[in-house]
Amino acid sequence: MKVFNIKQLIIAFLMVFMSVNSYSQITKAEIIAIGLTCSMCSNAINKQFKSMAGVESVSTDLNTNTFTVNLKKNSSLSPNALKESVEKTGFFIGSMVLTVDLGSIETKDNLNVKKGNGTYVFVNPADKFINGLVKVKVLNEGFVTKKEYKKSEKSLVKYLSFSSPDNTYLIKVI
Repeated sequence: MKVFNIKQLIIAFLMVFMSVNSYSQITKAEIIAIGLTCSMCSNAINKQFKSMAGVESVSTDLNTNTFTVNLKKNSSLSPNALKESVEKTGFFIGSMVLTVDLGSIETKDNLNVKKGNGTYVFVNPADKFINGLVKVKVLNEGFVTKKEYKKSEKSLVKYLSFSSPDNTYLIKVI
């Protein structure tokens, strides 16, 4: 009888453990917006970010058009959600650098790391072990300038099969 109760307890524990949501643990996003002409333009983007549910704070550098978005702990916001937020205001992203916790992994070229509702694919990393928070630049089309994407498009050809789903991000550790 004890063995049966222990088995039930273990199964219940595993079910609870597996049902816990896993988030990508993006803690900060540094976004350079292009097309801004005045402080009112940056104010529109700032308000858009602040209205998002998972955003803790937003700071703006008007000289570089950089928005630093600090996310709440366990926020489920994806890079696509941040990109769409900028595009809603009529502007585009010139660069997106994320501070993200991908866990303890050894980076390798074309390595896929699934976190939360997204998949991160490493592009030409130095083979090294990372643990904890790391800064990565998103290289997908729409996350860098058109000029930069066109310049790197030939080198990204081998990753294109991975970049087709919406929540797959080509990243480079910086």
